[in-house]
Amino acid sequence: MSQLFDDLKLGLEQAIEYEKGLGSAKVQTITIEPVKSYKSEQIKDIRRHAGMTQVVFANYMGVSPKTVEAWERGTNRPTGSACRLLDILSSDKISDMPFVKMG
Repeated sequence: MSQLFDDLKLGLEQAIEYEKGLGSAKVQTITIEPVKSYKSEQIKDIRRHAGMTQVVFANYMGVSPKTVEAWERGTNRPTGSACRLLDILSSDKISDMPFVKMG
């Protein structure tokens, strides 16, 4: 059969063994860091370090160029998922993003 079927079957067999007291459960702990907040100069530095214009940066962030201008002037601040994208961009992992094509 398919690899997906084999993986699902194995997982179910392991769950049944665990419920019968015959196996051990795999435990994984995941910690999510709090959302970081960015100041206007930090945003501008991240954008420049990435080599992006405000228009390209706006496309990357999924916002309008006016929003980027407001962030960089300090009249508005990014929140939530926009800050997570800034985290990724500032960590130089932009090439790992499926929606970014380098070349």
